[in-house]
Amino acid sequence: MSSSSTACIERLDQATPHIFMLPVKKINTGQDVSTFLVSKAYRDLTEFLVQLNRSMFPLVDEHAQQWKPQVFELGTPLVRFSDTVLQLRRLLANLGQIIEEIPLDPGPRRFGNVSFRKWHEAVDLQAQALLQQYLPPQVCAFAHTSDIDPITELRAYFLGSFGSSQRLDYGTGHELSFLAFLACVWKLGGFPDGTGGDVERQIILGVLDPYLILVRRLITTYNLEPAGSHGVWGLDDHSFLPYIFGSAQNGPPMKNTECPPAEGSLLGAPDPGIVTNAHQVEKERRTNFYFGAIGFIYDVKKGPFWEHSPTLYDISGVRSGWAKINKGMMRMYNAEVLSKFPVVQHFPFGSLLSWERDSKAIEPPPSVHSTCQPSRDSVAPVSVNSASMRHPVQEGTQAPWASLRAGRSEAIDGSQLLPASGQPHESRIVPKVAQYSSIMPGSVGHAAEQRRIGSTAHDPARRAMHLVRNAAANADAHVASMPPPTKAPWAK
Repeated sequence: MSSSSTACIERLDQATPHIFMLPVKKINTGQDVSTFLVSKAYRDLTEFLVQLNRSMFPLVDEHAQQWKPQVFELGTPLVRFSDTVLQLRRLLANLGQIIEEIPLDPGPRRFGNVSFRKWHEAVDLQAQALLQQYLPPQVCAFAHTSDIDPITELRAYFLGSFGSSQRLDYGTGHELSFLAFLACVWKLGGFPDGTGGDVERQIILGVLDPYLILVRRLITTYNLEPAGSHGVWGLDDHSFLPYIFGSAQNGPPMKNTECPPAEGSLLGAPDPGIVTNAHQVEKERRTNFYFGAIGFIYDVKKGPFWEHSPTLYDISGVRSGWAKINKGMMRMYNAEVLSKFPVVQHFPFGSLLSWERDSKAIEPPPSVHSTCQPSRDSVAPVSVNSASMRHPVQEGTQAPWASLRAGRSEAIDGSQLLPASGQPHESRIVPKVAQYSSIMPGSVGHAAEQRRIGSTAHDPARRAMHLVRNAAANADAHVASMPPPTKAPWAK
C-alpha cells in the first residue's frame, strides 16, 4: 500500500462523458488474485483507504496558543457533516427502518434467519430509487455515453455491502464492497472538496460509523453467519476497518504535511491491553472505532477474550504504541482481506474500479498468501448428489478435538492448547487423509501393518492404541513440514 502523505484517489472529470459498465465478477482462481493486486481497482481502493486512515490521526493545531491536539472521536463536534454525508446517513437510516417492517421467521436454526432474504429482497427492489433519492445530483446525472448509468454501476457495490442473502452471512468482503461504494461516490465528485482530511473524516465518522451500526444490527437480528471466517485465528469474524481507523484515533498527533508516524500513542490514550476488561471496553467503545469493534465481540461471544480472539489478544501486547498497531493493521488488511481469495472472490469490477492493469504497478513477490490460493486444477469435480458441495478450503486451524492426537492415551496438559504468541498448537492441525491411506483395510500396506502389529491384532484395545499412536506420529511429521499459520508478525 502507498504510504505517501499526498496519496489521494483521483476524481473523474465531470466535463468528460464517461462509459459506465455493469460490474462483473473477475476473480475465479488464486491466480486472478495476483492479477487483482496489480489492477487499477486495487490501486484506487488502497489509495482511498490510505487517505481515510491518515485523516483519523490526531492533528497538531499550529495556530493554537496552547499546544493541544485535535482528537477525532465518535460524536465529536469538531467535524461537521456535508449535505452528501447527511443524505447517506438518511439512506442508512432508511435501511434500518426496513428491518422493523420484516418480522423474524420463527423456525429454529443455528445460523441465519431466512427473513434476512426478505430484507435483502426489499432493499434490492428499492435500491435504484433510494440511490437516486439520496445521492448528490452530480453523481446521478454524471455525463455518460453508455447504456449503463452511474446509479446502475454504484448499485452493485451498494447491494454487496450488507451480506449475502443466499448464504445468510456477512464478512470483510461485504465491508470491502461498502468501501468501494464510497470510493466510487468520491470518484464521481459526490463529496465536496476539502483540505487537511476534513472530507475524509466526515466520511468515516458520518457514514462508516452508522454503516457499522446497521450491519451489527443485521448480524444480531438475523443471526448472520461469519463469511469466510478463519475461526478463532482470524482478526474478527465480521469487520476489519474499525481496527484501522480506531488505532489511528489513538495514534500520536501529526501535522497535515506529515506522513503517519510509525510508533507512539496519543498522550492519555487507553492501553491496548484493556481489551480483556469488558467494563473498560464498554466505556471506550462510545468514542473509538477499535473498542467499538471489541465491544461488539463481547456482545456476541462468551468466554475468555484470549480464547475466542487470540489474534487481537496478541496485538494488545504491542508496546510500541497505537501507531505501530495501525501500521500493522494496514499491512494485515492487505494480506488478510485484499490478498485472500475467499474474501475478494465475489468482488465485481466495472469502469470506476477497473480490472485493467495499473501501468505503474509492480508485480508482487510470491508469498505464503499467493501460493496457497485455490486454482482451477486443484478443485476436484463433484456430483450434484455429492455429500459435500464445498470447494476445498485453504490450510487453516482446526478445532482441538478434530485432531487424531486427541485419541492418545497420554494425558494432555491443558496449557498445550493455550495460544502462545498467537500460533495454534500443532495438535489443532488435522493431517491429510492420504497419510493414513497406506494402513486402510484393503490397501497394499495393510497386510504389512497387520504383521508389524503382531500380537496386538487379537487385542482390540491395544491394536486401536497402536493405530492412534501411528497416526499421531504421521501428524507430527505433517506439522513439521507445514508453514506457520498466518498471524500478525508485528504483534510481538
